[in-house]
Amino acid sequence: MSPKEIVKSFYDMDLANAPNAIDLFHNDCDLHWNSTNGYTKLDYSGINEMLEGVKKAFLSFKYRLSHLLEDDNVVTARYTIYVTPIETPDIEQALAHFTSIWHIKDNKLFKGYEISQQADDGALSTKSYSEIKV
Repeated sequence: MSPKEIVKSFYDMDLANAPNAIDLFHNDCDLHWNSTNGYTKLDYSGINEMLEGVKKAFLSFKYRLSHLLEDDNVVTARYTIYVTPIETPDIEQALAHFTSIWHIKDNKLFKGYEISQQADDGALSTKSYSEIKV
């Protein structure tokens, strides 16, 4: 698979129901994440813990990509995460908007750099993440 296909296969998953999402990550991976809560760095173990937490908190956890760009072994993705919390099983809601840069090594997600902000209910904001299909 190409680096873009590897990244897309991750973002095509519903993380709340994906039993093997961690298999897409390199054992020596690092994720550097800047969010509205500050900076977080996760290694393979931390990413695995986060994935397990998603399964406990959500009935669904899906990515909707607006952009997916490849340059050699580096892939940039822009997307919104939509979730269905356990507490409200009939309501899917936008959780956050992201831009992520992934370096691929050995056909796995190796180094990730993300920036995110909480999704708002503004129609224009949400629309800007859904105008382009990859």
